[in-house]
Amino acid sequence: VNSIDKIGEKFIVHTKNIEYSSYCLLIATGAEHKKLGVTGETEFYGRGVSYCAVCDGPFFRNKDVVVIGGGDSAINEALYLSSIAKNVTVIHRRNKFRAAQSTVDRIKQKENVTLMYDSVVKEIVGSAVVTGVVTENVETKAISEVKTDAVFVFVGMSPKTGLVSTLNKDNSGYIVTDEKMQTNVPGLFCAGDVRSKPLRQIVTAVSDGAVAAHSVEEYIQTLNK
Repeated sequence: VNSIDKIGEKFIVHTKNIEYSSYCLLIATGAEHKKLGVTGETEFYGRGVSYCAVCDGPFFRNKDVVVIGGGDSAINEALYLSSIAKNVTVIHRRNKFRAAQSTVDRIKQKENVTLMYDSVVKEIVGSAVVTGVVTENVETKAISEVKTDAVFVFVGMSPKTGLVSTLNKDNSGYIVTDEKMQTNVPGLFCAGDVRSKPLRQIVTAVSDGAVAAHSVEEYIQTLNK
């Protein structure tokens, strides 16, 4: 899809060769996890590199894990992992976390959590699976290696909203809807990871889709089409 227009009651979807028209449109373009862009991240994805602690954390029960990031998502996921992993090391590039102070206070009380400030991951290393991360201190430039069984990356997400950039969004850029998945544009619905909500997993995306499909049917009936 190259672009979307709305003319009267109809949406016009422009692709390379064909134009589609519809009274309703459902946006389910998703969101992308921001990547570190370091050596080993792609190679070890699914073999120790993960972007979802709730999804993959149980695979590393009673093992050593690393969490990369300093925002609310990173610290909340580190708190979750601290309840199942042997040790959790949180690596953050700044000297202070961006997460809510109450959450930071909780993570500091965890005996099995180590906080590494002013550090960035330069490489993820391993053989068949992840065995560690190479870090650099941004102040001293000192290089060190942290042994770990898993690396959980939480440096943000990017919702794919380029086709509908004018819709109402929250502070993080996700599309805002009501409980029927309706956006601020009549007939334009949204579902899945691109939508503003507290949890992004397959089960919540499927739920959004079911609600949106029902809402689309109701909307079309009001048009008497």
